[in-house]
Amino acid sequence: MAAEGAARSIAVFCVGNKLMLDDGVGPAAYEELCARYEMPENVQLFDLGCLSLDMIERVREFDVIVTVDAVDGTGEEPGTVLRFAPDAMARHSGATASLHDLKLVDLFDAATLLGYEAEGLCLGMQVENASPAVATIGLTPKVHDALPLLVDTVAGELARLGCPPKRRDA
Repeated sequence: MAAEGAARSIAVFCVGNKLMLDDGVGPAAYEELCARYEMPENVQLFDLGCLSLDMIERVREFDVIVTVDAVDGTGEEPGTVLRFAPDAMARHSGATASLHDLKLVDLFDAATLLGYEAEGLCLGMQVENASPAVATIGLTPKVHDALPLLVDTVAGELARLGCPPKRRDA
């Protein structure tokens, strides 16, 4: 945790399965963030695939955890970027969640039981198809077209938290 006056440490957890169409929006955002922005020293990006309890130790290392993930069931158009608290994000995971999928709220709850605390924030994008009949890499057109908005929203949230990333030269 940050000492008084020190910059807060921030983790950006990009979550999702690249083999399941729009469920891969988190890893796609990770790739775009790395390509378009240089992060401050106190910000770390993670391409997690599926969130697991292995990340519980990471909660102890950071003051703020921003999660970037696909959401469904919001009633919004595909490609819409939404901001949630971790417990609200769990309500919008849709039918794609399985028994071995860990929700961010579960990670925070487990960390709290161990005495770890971090501020949480979730940025989600409403998906069009997160459950293709066969494994499919890529995003649907509406979600793909909205990816720059999600990436810039992450950068904006980091700036709001006092840690603006630096845009790389094109």
